[in-house]
Amino acid sequence: MPSYPFVTVDVFTDRRFGGNPLAVFTDARGLSDAQMQALARELNHSESTFVLPPENPANSARVRIFTPAYEMPFAGHPNVGTGWVLARDGRAVDGKLRFEEIAGLVEIEVAGERVTIAAPQALSLGEDLPPAVIAACASLREVDIVTAAHRPIYASMGAWFFIAEVTPEALGRASPDLAAFRAARAERPQLGDRLNLHLYAQDGARVRTRMFAPLAGVLEDPATGSANVALGALLLSLSGAESARYEIVQGVEMGRPSLLHVAARRAADGIRATVGGTCVPVLRGVAEL
Repeated sequence: MPSYPFVTVDVFTDRRFGGNPLAVFTDARGLSDAQMQALARELNHSESTFVLPPENPANSARVRIFTPAYEMPFAGHPNVGTGWVLARDGRAVDGKLRFEEIAGLVEIEVAGERVTIAAPQALSLGEDLPPAVIAACASLREVDIVTAAHRPIYASMGAWFFIAEVTPEALGRASPDLAAFRAARAERPQLGDRLNLHLYAQDGARVRTRMFAPLAGVLEDPATGSANVALGALLLSLSGAESARYEIVQGVEMGRPSLLHVAARRAADGIRATVGGTCVPVLRGVAEL
């Protein structure tokens, strides 16, 4: 019976059982697509990663990322956590790793306990979503949606999210409404199950966020690197600055507080961003198939 070792780590935290849990299958050779999806569904983390040999030997690995429902082209906490695991297995060269992914090449830097990843794409912006739709999906009132800086907008640096600003008080009482998500998707079938909602509120020098993706099998995510790099890039795009840094807190309402360090900068091809944080090991195991 083939067996596949895996480890779990909590990402974007310095304490066990905080942050966002991740399962990393460190040698996924021999697993089919269906088996990877089944394992991700069985473990039921927001994402699980599967490490394969790179197609280009100059890179460190090919990494596939699965939610319980589908494969992701790119995601933040899976790259940070996988980078942390592979670095401790001695696979980083001069503190650097490069992962081949659907969205492109992800560059990773390891410095002590912090792992920082660069989003594989520059910021892309898509359609707006009416504040009333955002409010319904998050069980809020339309007046809770803040539109002074921007309307709720579809944004990506490798993975797409609807990003909306809300009041600090509303952020704490938001809750995903599955029926409203389904109704919003029915009106926008081109989105498929990728109707993911990232809410944020300004909290002094920090930004607080929450991310709901019930159509992907994730009611709420405690730390979403791919959404927060897009948020940081979006905030920079609304300012006149050349670069900016953000401390972003997520997962508080879930009892899994997470701290993400996002840096955004203007580049020749648009706005680029990185996200970083620390990890804590939790479990080791073997899946038998």
